[in-house]
Amino acid sequence: MFVDASLSASGKLSCASCHVPGRAHAPADGLAVQLGGPTGSTPGQRATPSLRYQSFTPQFSFGKDGLPVGGYDADGRVSTLAEQAANPLLAAHEMANVTKAALVDRLRHAAYAERFRSVFGTAIFDDPEQAFERATFALQQYQRQDAVLFRFDAKFDKVQQGQAAFSAAEQRGLALFKDPAKGNCVACHSATPLLDGTPALFTSFGFYALGVPRNAALAAPGTFDLGLCGPDRTDLAARADLCGAFKVPSLRNVATRAVFFHNGVLTSLRDAVRFHVQRDTDPALWYPAGADGRPRAYNDLPAQYHANVVRTAPFDRAPGAAPALTAAEIDDIVQFLHTLNDADQPQPQ
Repeated sequence: MFVDASLSASGKLSCASCHVPGRAHAPADGLAVQLGGPTGSTPGQRATPSLRYQSFTPQFSFGKDGLPVGGYDADGRVSTLAEQAANPLLAAHEMANVTKAALVDRLRHAAYAERFRSVFGTAIFDDPEQAFERATFALQQYQRQDAVLFRFDAKFDKVQQGQAAFSAAEQRGLALFKDPAKGNCVACHSATPLLDGTPALFTSFGFYALGVPRNAALAAPGTFDLGLCGPDRTDLAARADLCGAFKVPSLRNVATRAVFFHNGVLTSLRDAVRFHVQRDTDPALWYPAGADGRPRAYNDLPAQYHANVVRTAPFDRAPGAAPALTAAEIDDIVQFLHTLNDADQPQPQ
């Protein structure tokens, strides 16, 4: 099912079209959002994430500190991988099946339909609702059980196991990554194993409003993606304090990505790191000028929500101040981030 384009309205789009195994199950192109729909020309709404390590995502909840954590999708609105799989199958800008029954009819005629019957019952296709639920369950189990989606065999893992050693630049990058006075990356991208022994996932699964620039390439004038408080997520619409916050992604395989942040506005890993330390020290690098000639900071977020934008280190510097990282230190962190690529992806040089 994952690689079957016949399950889409266009007959050209499969799960693997956007989640390409050779690119760590993320897009292979440099588009900010992927194209789908009945003709394959409808733009999506957000940058497509990698599917690797998604199965470790906890249920969405509010922690003891009152802060949101977990859930699937960038706004955490989805509870299970099965539920998450249902969305692209039906979304008008993705695989564009107009109903569950339409997807099931395509599945009924798939080359592996008999295998589907052998697993879920000979009459499974007689009940479209149940057949659709079993289809999304199958996609969930694939993501949970296929070890290629959670390899834990990056250079970083091999160093932790004593089977490899960091280069000098990678070692410096890791130190900067952890240093609360420098990168402070671990504040959101934890570099320590989980309590059950699972290797570091490089995410806290928390939510933050980073104030990333608006992507002018996306055709959505006058609209704003507010993450936790909408528009896709509706149960937290009244929580103005959460508007603009998106889930922290895992940094595993981040060096394989072609676009960064929820709107795909940046196109290099180095710029993504640099944004974290120069967002406020040099806002003209990131934001367009307003009528007064001053940068329109946080221009992808309505002004009433600007107070939500994170200002803890390294986002704690005033305009004109020295950023937390020098150019050379940014390069070192980028070198370290390359050590998080799985072994089947490009390796650090």
